[in-house]
Amino acid sequence: MSVRGVFVAFEGVDASGKSTQARRVAARHDALFTFEPGDSVLGVELRRWLLDAAIPMDPETEALLMLSDRSHHARRVIAPALAQGRSVVTDRYYPSSLAYQGYGRGVDLARLRAATELAIDGCLPDLVVLLDVSLEVANERRARDHEDRFESADLAFHERVRAGYLELAAHDVVPWVVVDANLEQTDLDARVDDALAALPWTA
Repeated sequence: MSVRGVFVAFEGVDASGKSTQARRVAARHDALFTFEPGDSVLGVELRRWLLDAAIPMDPETEALLMLSDRSHHARRVIAPALAQGRSVVTDRYYPSSLAYQGYGRGVDLARLRAATELAIDGCLPDLVVLLDVSLEVANERRARDHEDRFESADLAFHERVRAGYLELAAHDVVPWVVVDANLEQTDLDARVDDALAALPWTA
């Protein structure tokens, strides 16, 4: 009987450094690195529509497309790897929809949670790492020449997303750790590694 791999999700507002940390942690622990939206053949097409700021889209439509990508991702990428004993580190998972489409866009949270449960089919992370960065720092880091649907949203939207993340971290059923992502890279790496040290990595 194989042992389930460790499953860690990195979350945060755009330009929080989560993608860098997720890739670094996955490499350090010989884990599968994956991301949302778009890390599958189907996901590539969904990502193209989701991130194109030129295509008008209702919040509910946006949420359902995100959940379509997540359902495929959880069932075809994450769950099979975990079942084979491989650890998985993902750049975004279900908290992103709750933060962005729920708190940010105003989609009903109860309905969004119910749809999320259907999408992920019990595939929950062992830990969610929230890289919490001030919006001022995130704004300085963000590249302005290729902003997507979410990066181009106004400041009030990003404030709601950040507040939503902190609310989720305090009350979610899955364990979270909040890391100050305003730190310099070396210090941030050390904080993240400390937060993950207790997990039963296989490598």
